[in-house]
Amino acid sequence: MRLVLVGPPGAGKGTQAEFIAAHLAVPKISTGDIFRANVSQGTPLGVEAKRYMDAGQLVPDEVTINMVRDRLAEPDAGDGFLLDGFPRTVPQASALDKLLADLGTALDLVMELVVDDDEVIRRLSGRRTCRGCGKIWHVEFDPTSKDNICDRCGSELFQRDDDKADTIANRLVEYSDKTAPLVDFYGAQGKLVGIDATGPVEDVTVRAIDALRSYGG
Repeated sequence: MRLVLVGPPGAGKGTQAEFIAAHLAVPKISTGDIFRANVSQGTPLGVEAKRYMDAGQLVPDEVTINMVRDRLAEPDAGDGFLLDGFPRTVPQASALDKLLADLGTALDLVMELVVDDDEVIRRLSGRRTCRGCGKIWHVEFDPTSKDNICDRCGSELFQRDDDKADTIANRLVEYSDKTAPLVDFYGAQGKLVGIDATGPVEDVTVRAIDALRSYGG
C-alpha cells in the first residue's frame, strides 16, 4: 500500500506512522530522515539543500521532491511506503502525483489524523524537555514525581519555544493555510479517509488499522 499521513502538529503523526508502517510492512519515509541522510552522505541534493539551510532559507520544492523521488525508487519502497511529513502543500501533492505516475504507480490512500486546535495546544503546551538527557515529559499525560525535575536523570525540565502556546497557535495558522487544503485535494480524488486522533495512542492505532483494512491494507 502507498499511503500518505497528514494532520496538524501534535496529532501524533510520527507515533502512528511507526505503528501503521509496521502493520503494512512498508518503510516509513519522512522528509526529515531524507534530508538528514542526503546531507550526512554529502549527495549532490544534500549539498544543495544544506546551502539553503545554512542560509536560513527554505529548501525549494524541487530539491525536496527530487530527494523523495530518489528515496521512493529504492528497492524497499517497491511494494509500498508510508510518507510522513510530505506533501505539505497542494503544489507538492501535485508534484508527488506526477512523480509516482513517472514511476508507474499512484497513491492508494491518504489518512488524515483529525484533532481540534484546543487538543493540539493541550498536548504540545504541556510538554517539558529534560536539559540533561533530553527525555520529553508531559505535565498532564506523563508527569514527573517532582515538578520540573526529570525522574530519569534529576536534571531540570524546560519548555521548548516550539511548545509555547503562542508558537503553537502560529503553527496551526500555517497548517490551516498551507497543509489543510490537502484534505480537499485528496478528497476530490476519492483517496481520503479521516481518523479521530483523540484519546490514547493505542485507540488511535486501532482506528487507523481498522480503516486500512477497509481499503485492503
